[in-house]
Amino acid sequence: MTLNQMMNETFKQQSGHDWKNKAEETLKGKSIDILSRDTYENIKLKPLYTKEDLPQSSISQNPGSADFRRGFNELGYVEDDWKVAQKLTGGDPKILREKLLLSLEKGQTALSFHLDELRPAELAKIVDGLHDYPLSLHTDQSLKEIFDVIEDANFTGYIAKDPIAVSAKTGVAVDEEWLAAITEANKKFPKLKTILVDASVYHNGGANAVQELAISVATGVNHIERLLNDNGMNIETILDKMVFNFSIGANFFIEIAKLRAARLLWNKVAEAYGVEESNRKMTIAAETSQYTKTVYDPYVNMLRAGNEAFAAVLGGIQYLHVSPYNAPEGEASNFSDRVARNTQLILREEAHLKKIVDPAGGSYYIESITNQLAEKAWNLFLQIDEKGGMVEVLKSGWIQGQIADTRQKREIDSYSRKQSIIGTNIYANLQDKPLEKKAQSNVKAANTAFEVIPQLRLSEAFENLRHKSEALRERGHKVEAGLLCLGELKAHKARMDFVTGFLAPGGINTAKSEGVSGYEEATSFIKETNVKHYFICGSNEQYDDTTIGLVKSIKQDHPEVKLYLAGLPAKEEQVKWEQAGISAFIHMRSNCYETLLSILADLEVEK
Repeated sequence: MTLNQMMNETFKQQSGHDWKNKAEETLKGKSIDILSRDTYENIKLKPLYTKEDLPQSSISQNPGSADFRRGFNELGYVEDDWKVAQKLTGGDPKILREKLLLSLEKGQTALSFHLDELRPAELAKIVDGLHDYPLSLHTDQSLKEIFDVIEDANFTGYIAKDPIAVSAKTGVAVDEEWLAAITEANKKFPKLKTILVDASVYHNGGANAVQELAISVATGVNHIERLLNDNGMNIETILDKMVFNFSIGANFFIEIAKLRAARLLWNKVAEAYGVEESNRKMTIAAETSQYTKTVYDPYVNMLRAGNEAFAAVLGGIQYLHVSPYNAPEGEASNFSDRVARNTQLILREEAHLKKIVDPAGGSYYIESITNQLAEKAWNLFLQIDEKGGMVEVLKSGWIQGQIADTRQKREIDSYSRKQSIIGTNIYANLQDKPLEKKAQSNVKAANTAFEVIPQLRLSEAFENLRHKSEALRERGHKVEAGLLCLGELKAHKARMDFVTGFLAPGGINTAKSEGVSGYEEATSFIKETNVKHYFICGSNEQYDDTTIGLVKSIKQDHPEVKLYLAGLPAKEEQVKWEQAGISAFIHMRSNCYETLLSILADLEVEK
């Protein structure tokens, strides 16, 4: 073939049907549907997306134009960079100001810290003379007290409170003083945003993306209606004063689509109020998720936060806080603050994300998910609206129930390790020293208006197992299980390693036998180790009548021990094993959490 012929050569046009046939050929005749999976939002993720998966209108949008899924600036971050808004910790205002000044030198671009650790009067001292930087401050405190101590009217950014989110988190009634504070601030701080819609409270309670979006829209509409009807503020001013806060979770593409769908939905709401296109823009502050972080193997939190920050930036946010890797402790160190801040700087300067405009735009996959999230969230918002709005569904407990259902699904998946938590429910390191986690108060106070939405982390159940095993050791218990390994190493190693990894999330050590070939070796190992739980590890070929007989003999002579089989025999074989004395089968679909909890409970009552 000549060079000219090569240059004119083209690939044969392939259809989706051709791809499907080839994929199923590779899968040896299995349907490609086995590659699909369902999300917690009840969206089926397909192995391939094409332009047939979305209407042309979804990919013809330009950045800066309604429906704003692609952002509200034509040039994206090239025109207006996102703000590095790391929430600094510290109760001493003098030290906090020093930390803030140092962080501004090191790349922080917004004034952000945990405001609720301070008295309102201390705020003015910390931000004095720094109005060249925008504020990025959420609060549960009285806005009126805060606005009373700030004299400088030139501040930009936001100091804002979401009274509904505070109620959802604490159970207290919605703050009536909030309305007057917003009106006063509108006159005193014309450049400052003061109305917050905080979806992070629901995210940290286990909500899915559809629920976060619907609740955000419902809360935003509630704020609008209160300010229009009770304070007489005009709609354009209300929209200009609003900022939405989202937590960004672990599902990278869902989180990108969530932020895009949020802008799409808010554009729809603003349009319904008759607002001009230029006033339908949504300002988004984002923070990496509390729900995904762990106290064990805490440096993995850096990877989690980095992934979440990446998704936030691609989703098109205006303010971003990256949680320090030791965030569960409640207070960051200089090192963890620096790593968190530098995560944003790397994304901005080295990954060059400030030089691109909506890289997700036109992706059939992301655009399709964006549309599905927006449609499902709008339908849920309409349900909330029909039930009387956001405050009413909190009072009735309906929305708490919706979120609890999703949270339960997440927890069940983590228990079976379908949802992996690296370093906690999978690849756990028994020598690892955990963070000293800050106590969370999720108890409903007396005479409260709402059922509290607990602020959680997904890993907490497994972390409690580790605490339980450590407490048992301190009381002198032997937190260990024995592995009866059958035959040669190559026959039992795979399941031996699996069981070792299965027990580690509960803080349970393992003692491994040499290759067991009969009863004498097995019972000798049991006497030597003197533990209560033993796991038989071998190949399928070794799980025959001889091994069933071995189990019977062990149970006959050592009725106090519990025996488990690594693997899952055919259903008709399971009865034989159970009759022989096997307590449970340990395999990929086992409920790891419940099994470990049961073992630790046995050890706790053991003399």
